[in-house]
Amino acid sequence: MSSKRCTPMGVSSGVKRVKTVGAALPHDSAHLHVTGRASYTDDLPEPRNLLHVAVGMSTIAHANVSGIDTSKVRAASGVIDVCLASDIPGVNNYGPIIKDDPIFATDLVQYIGQPIFAVAASTVDAARKAARLADIEYEELDAILDPLTAVEKESFVLPSETLVRGDPDAALAAAPHRTSRRVYVGGQDQFYLEGHIAMAIHEEDNRLLVYSSTQHPDEVQMLVAHATGRSANDVTVICRRMGGAFGGKESQAALIACIAALAADKTGCPCKLRLDRDDDMIMTGKRHDFVMDYDVGFDDTGLILGIDFELASRCGMSADLSGPVNDRAMFSVDNAYFLENVRILSHRCKTNTVSNTAFRGFGGPQGMFAIEYAIEDIARMLGKDPLEIRRRNFYGKDDRNITQYLQPVEDNVIDEIFDQLLASSDYEARRNAVGEFNANSTILKKGIAITPVKFGISFTNTLLNQAGALVHVYKDGTVQLNHGGTEMGQGLYIKVAQVVAEVFQIDIDRIRITAADTSKVPNASATAASSGADMNGMAARNAAAKIRTRLTEFAAQHFAVAEAEIEFVNNRIQCGNEDLSFTELVQLAWANRVQLSATGFYKTPKINYDRETFSGRPFFYFAYGAAVTEVVVDILTGENRTLRVDILHDCGDSLNPAIDLGQVEGGYIQGVGWLTSEELCWNDRGALSTHAPSTYKIPTCSDLAPDFRVQLMQSNPNPEDSIYRSKAVGEPPLMLALSAFHAIRDALATDACPMPDLRAPATPESVLNAIRAAADE
Repeated sequence: MSSKRCTPMGVSSGVKRVKTVGAALPHDSAHLHVTGRASYTDDLPEPRNLLHVAVGMSTIAHANVSGIDTSKVRAASGVIDVCLASDIPGVNNYGPIIKDDPIFATDLVQYIGQPIFAVAASTVDAARKAARLADIEYEELDAILDPLTAVEKESFVLPSETLVRGDPDAALAAAPHRTSRRVYVGGQDQFYLEGHIAMAIHEEDNRLLVYSSTQHPDEVQMLVAHATGRSANDVTVICRRMGGAFGGKESQAALIACIAALAADKTGCPCKLRLDRDDDMIMTGKRHDFVMDYDVGFDDTGLILGIDFELASRCGMSADLSGPVNDRAMFSVDNAYFLENVRILSHRCKTNTVSNTAFRGFGGPQGMFAIEYAIEDIARMLGKDPLEIRRRNFYGKDDRNITQYLQPVEDNVIDEIFDQLLASSDYEARRNAVGEFNANSTILKKGIAITPVKFGISFTNTLLNQAGALVHVYKDGTVQLNHGGTEMGQGLYIKVAQVVAEVFQIDIDRIRITAADTSKVPNASATAASSGADMNGMAARNAAAKIRTRLTEFAAQHFAVAEAEIEFVNNRIQCGNEDLSFTELVQLAWANRVQLSATGFYKTPKINYDRETFSGRPFFYFAYGAAVTEVVVDILTGENRTLRVDILHDCGDSLNPAIDLGQVEGGYIQGVGWLTSEELCWNDRGALSTHAPSTYKIPTCSDLAPDFRVQLMQSNPNPEDSIYRSKAVGEPPLMLALSAFHAIRDALATDACPMPDLRAPATPESVLNAIRAAADE
């Protein structure tokens, strides 16, 4: 083979590089989403003899089970078989950290909705109807249904934890001013469009293939193997995409996959379990709701001198991920503020409700809720604008820059973000206008607030900060990309593909993105902690770089030029005076037996963390942002509307501004839902009564502010060596919505009651309760 002669190397420097990193490319599956051709687990071709599975659930919150009679279930039309705990050949557990989550309950049920058995039938309807026919005998026990009762009765899924820095008691005692409060913030259902689903299919020689809607295929693989009595190498888990997840499919997808796999083994047929919306909401975990006390001391300028927090979260009947969720809440009570003297006591409460789990922010939003409430109270006690108190307490750059867990804040840009946002949002003038409006309006009251976000990026469990990737280059110059990350609509796959395209200097359409697959990339961490692009992008870059290095070495030898003279640019390779296409070089390399496949691996540097002392560097870096929200509240009905939103968010050098803008917008809106409209209600029996869109209200298009302005911070690369100096964007924007909650509280504040006692979510009922409580003072 030979390549054609072309321009000398010295002349080629003006050739325009393919610039995919930083380009605002559409989501890789956007054309499939809008045409209905994107395949989710339930859209996959169903194998012959597929059975459909439904789950029989507990109807009592806490009880001993004295008898389970499934004879009516087995006799129902279309039923093939029933699976109970006694049918599990391996371990009856899907708990990811502590083995306290049985797949099927045996002699004890601990929440309404807990799985007791599964039924496999010929149709979905037959399975679901039959699942309701079992006769189960209960001996009912007292149930604990809220975190405060759990604290009173010392009912915990894990030991309470305390973090102390400085001398908070002395600082509080000496403070010129002091205030305390109990605040409540509700949970939140993930309400992904695609519910939990898994399909298990037997392969030859006792192997099992599981299609699972999961953020963590590796964990599903391990737990299915443990439950079915197999080794991990006999179980393959695949997930091409999820229709949303938001943390709800990080740990609890394993329950669905284990049940489908056990049913497949019991019946000898492929089995699929797809929860309907009601069962999904009743059976699976949500964001932890918290009750939080704070006692804060401060000086005349609003500077916090000491603060004492006590946090109590509803964990549910088992630990699930509540340990790290509550740890993250402890890490986040500072938000963007330096707390020199602080105590944080964290209770992980065991209640007879569903085990709560991961949700976007992972405890961070709840911790930030507490400190922002305290900041607002300080401002109102001193008669100052909360903006002034926030800026008075921000972390410094050269001093006052150590977190309560002893990590230096080295990349602080919160002052710069506030400066830019205050100017672009015209905050001062609008705040004055809000005051004038309220002075002349009796029924409608406006409010405005600006709040910051500082959010640490990395798994707090250091060992999880690793990723792998697999890249193939084919003879025709096309590329196949696989890595351990999962796609749930957030745009991870297009970002990682952009990274690989940048390395090879080829067009993005030459890269085929493939499903997360445990048989291709093993031992992958969950796609969570906002670290998907950081870790998988680096792993993929490392894999692609190996192949590029091999191609470079080959080209240098083949064309007798120095490696420094080899340049990959705009789908072509320039080798001294030689020029050829990427495809031509690949074909030439293949013909000379150069390896065109590589694995890549990445582990996040610099991080270290001592869980025993709550100290170290758990985070690689911090992401920052701020939002100004203006609202109007009807004080007769409690209804509220968002009028205008201004957001400035720090994404470093964005890998894909279009994707990142979408994440910022969506995160904010989801946060507004958490804090204003999405209310989880349990009755006095412990049954969830808001388990469908008729009663559980997520934001809709009509709830969007008519004036919604979002910008990414420019010319601010990540000072840490992240993937192309970008920053994570999955979770941090959700906490920008704290500005919406405090804007509503600002609207309710009066001279007679400057600190209204508003609970989140700020539903109309909550707003009216705050107004009535203020009138009674």
